[in-house]
Amino acid sequence: MSEQLEGSQAKLGKAPILPLIIKMSLPSMISMLIQALYNVVDSIYVSRLGENALSAVSLVYPIQLLYISVAVGTSIGLSSLISRRLGERRIDEAQKAADHGLILGLFHWAIFIIIGLFASGPFCRAFSETPDLIDPAIAYCTICCLGSIFVMYSTSYEKIMQGGGNMIAPMWSMIAGAVTNIILDPIMIFGLLGCPALGVAGAAYATVIGQAVNCALNMILMNKSKELPVKVNYKPFKVDFKIIKDIYQVGFPSIVMQSITSITTICLNAILVTFSETAVAVLGVYFKLQSFVFMPVFGMNHGLMPIMGYNFGARNKQRLLEAFKYGCIIALIIMTTGMFAFKLLPAQLMSLFDAEGELLTIGIKALSTISWCFPIAAVCIIMGTLFQATGHGFNSLIVSVMRQLVVIVPVAYLLSKVAGLEGIWYSYPVAEFISLAVSLILFIRLYKKEISKL
Repeated sequence: MSEQLEGSQAKLGKAPILPLIIKMSLPSMISMLIQALYNVVDSIYVSRLGENALSAVSLVYPIQLLYISVAVGTSIGLSSLISRRLGERRIDEAQKAADHGLILGLFHWAIFIIIGLFASGPFCRAFSETPDLIDPAIAYCTICCLGSIFVMYSTSYEKIMQGGGNMIAPMWSMIAGAVTNIILDPIMIFGLLGCPALGVAGAAYATVIGQAVNCALNMILMNKSKELPVKVNYKPFKVDFKIIKDIYQVGFPSIVMQSITSITTICLNAILVTFSETAVAVLGVYFKLQSFVFMPVFGMNHGLMPIMGYNFGARNKQRLLEAFKYGCIIALIIMTTGMFAFKLLPAQLMSLFDAEGELLTIGIKALSTISWCFPIAAVCIIMGTLFQATGHGFNSLIVSVMRQLVVIVPVAYLLSKVAGLEGIWYSYPVAEFISLAVSLILFIRLYKKEISKL
């Protein structure tokens, strides 16, 4: 165990920062791009069933995003705690933190079983009365919620490996899950190779099976990895509420922060549906396409988190700030490139989803307008990662609440009254500007209070 910790320390605490970020982030960035690809492919296939089918998947996307947010948020707390305890050389506590991921995963899954069985119908019917839209939406939502256990466990295994410095294994697991989903999508949606045509439900089954493959491989590769200083111990253990508290200290704000996107999407859908169900489909298409821009940055965060967390725990201010600087630069390059793509090629991007008529017209304006926020979001995301890595997840929560509830929803509502449907898309850039200002204030306070004293 001590040799494994020394190897982790040599990598996280001594290796040159930029090559280290690239080495640790690139596998996760690739896997997240694959994740984005299969999200888009999923919607492309569904769009072939008609606009109602595309609207159905878009309508329940917030619920799907919600259980992913719970899984990822908890795992971020897990990864942050493991990285900090390894930096402090408190190996036993890092191991106990990894073990507690199992209990938390089961608890969260139970919640979403209830949501899938009892809440999916009322939720979908609150937005539309069109049977061709509501029936497939309920089916998709129920299937994904019942299969959410694979996301809960897979993200825990992934973050445990990443917290210990292993970025390669999660990449291969996610790629395998994504490829499985992409292969099964046309088979299960359209009824190929002897499989019955399941329509939108087939897309849900393909998604869950892909997540199961990802989970199984993550578990196998984690247990076989020799370099990890901690692994999940499947033997009975005593629940330690102090460790759960430490996980949720960063994890709960992360859950809320990411879940806010789900709540915001629900609120925006409620505003958009007053104009047309097509507008709801456009927002769903936007979320699929923007994942190609945001996912690589989130993937880089998986590499940045353990580097920042370890060096904060080891009280190495220079390496902490150097990692933060390079993270901002890389994120800005990615997000600015994405902004230009959305502005120059909106029609081509929408055409991937068989968009024409109203869907195409609304989509072009939406993509071109919302993308103004991408470079601003880049800096906000990296600051949020710094807050989480240093154990100040509540700072990220403050920024997200400001940006996605306090600002974006009221602004979207007001602009919809003043400028109509097009005004809603401008709420995104406005929210990001305010988010950046709040992030800078919190960063300066954190720097003066803690980082400057390292």
